Amino acid sequence: MVLLTGNIPSRETWGLVVFLAAAMTDYLDGYLARKRSQVTTLGKLLDPIADKLLISAALIALVQMGRAPAWMVVIIVGREFAVTGLRSIASAEGFTISASRLGKYKMVSQVACCSFLIAGSRYPESTLLYFGWILLWVVVGLAILSMIDYFRSFWYQIGGNARTRSRLSEEEEKLKLLHSQRRRSDALIKT
Repeated sequence: MVLLTGNIPSRETWGLVVFLAAAMTDYLDGYLARKRSQVTTLGKLLDPIADKLLISAALIALVQMGRAPAWMVVIIVGREFAVTGLRSIASAEGFTISASRLGKYKMVSQVACCSFLIAGSRYPESTLLYFGWILLWVVVGLAILSMIDYFRSFWYQIGGNARTRSRLSEEEEKLKLLHSQRRRSDALIKT
C-alpha cells in the first residue's frame, strides 16, 4: 500500500519519512558510538532525551490526529519524565543509569507503533492501524515495566551510596569520639 495521492506524497507519507529518518539517525548515532568506543557520560544522558523528544512529539501529534488515546500517551510521556528525573538525581549522586535492555525494547516498539499509526492514519480501516493499536498497548506495558526496572536500579544504586555514606558517618563519629577522648586524656595529663 502506497500512501500517495496521485504523484504527490500525502502528509502521512512525509510524516512517516521524517519520523523514520529521525529514528534511524538516532539509532546510527548510538551504534557508531558503541562501535568506535566513543560512548560518553554526556551521550548516555543526552541520547535518551533525544529518544524522548522524538517519541513524545510523534505520540502527541497522533493524539491530535485522533489516532492515539491521550491517556495512553500520558502514561508513556509521564514515564519518560519520571525516568529523566531519576537519571538527573542519579547524576547528582555521582552515578549514571544507562539504558536498560527493556528500555531499548520499549524504544523499538515505540518506533514501530508510531510508524504503523502514522501509516495507518491515511487508511483508518487498514490492518496498519490495527497493528499500531496492538503495539500501542505493548508500548504502554513496556513503559510501565521499564520504569519499574529503572526505579529498582536507582534504589539499588542509591541504597549502596546511602550505606557507604552511613559507614563513613559511623567512621567519622568514631574518629570524633577518639579525638575528644584524646583531648581529655591530654588535658588530664597536663593537670
